[in-house]
Amino acid sequence: RDSKLFIKDLHFDEVPVRIYLPRVPSASKRRGVIFFHGGCGIFGSIRSHERICRYIARKSDSVVVSVGYHLSPEHKYPAQSLDCLTATVHFLKTAENYGVDSDRIIVCGDSAGGTFTASVCQELVNRRDIPKICAQVLIYPFLQALNFNLPSHQKNAFVGFLSREHIVHFILKYLKKDCSMKEAILSGSHVPKNMNLKYRKWIYPDLIPEIFRLGYKPPLPTSFLPQVHEEAKELFETRLSPLLAEDTVVCRLPDTCIITCEHDVLRDDGLLYKKRLEDNNVKVTWYHMEEGFH
Repeated sequence: RDSKLFIKDLHFDEVPVRIYLPRVPSASKRRGVIFFHGGCGIFGSIRSHERICRYIARKSDSVVVSVGYHLSPEHKYPAQSLDCLTATVHFLKTAENYGVDSDRIIVCGDSAGGTFTASVCQELVNRRDIPKICAQVLIYPFLQALNFNLPSHQKNAFVGFLSREHIVHFILKYLKKDCSMKEAILSGSHVPKNMNLKYRKWIYPDLIPEIFRLGYKPPLPTSFLPQVHEEAKELFETRLSPLLAEDTVVCRLPDTCIITCEHDVLRDDGLLYKKRLEDNNVKVTWYHMEEGFH
């Protein structure tokens, strides 16, 4: 119950959603917000992010759709991002049924929800049959599984809530992979030399502003392990690593807001995506929380 909102549980093409509609009548169609919760694709729910979705709906006078995508390991990757895509397409097509202007819909998510947000926006750039996403909001997103030795990984390696080891452990759990590969992936042994060379134009410590590189020490070289690379190939798919998308996709993305936190292993993912978007003439609003944690 909420004095300011109507709250309904629905299904958008078999994907569970909870929709928050302001009770006060509006003279014009409202904005729409599609929200994907965080939790590494294996934790979290509509219920865990209830307060933030109510807050967004009330404060912005928007209709908010919280997507209850199916979790791994019961539902194998990439079911999570596909659920998010399905729910987004459904809402874009039916927005007017909820009093929403289909040209004023944003997609938003925190952590893994930010991954799904970036992935969904990339997958929709070529769609002509539905309205365009107005903007995307990425809240401390996970955006790449190529390099776990960036300055923010080093600086925040042992931050309690989300350590550097936790990230790779949860990713392997999410993908239903053998967690014994964790150390090899942390060291970078899952990436062949030619791939490192290809993507260093987008994922490289020197691309991060100098102020965020203070005290950074380049890691020691490691040997490439072909069997780990082969077993963990999903790590390089743009659904999991949106930073690896080609410029032909990135240049067509909507206006973007990126929120990063100083005490967060994922800080540099956000900084690198910010640079990529700006290099492709996408308008970016960046908010950095100097005292913030993931």
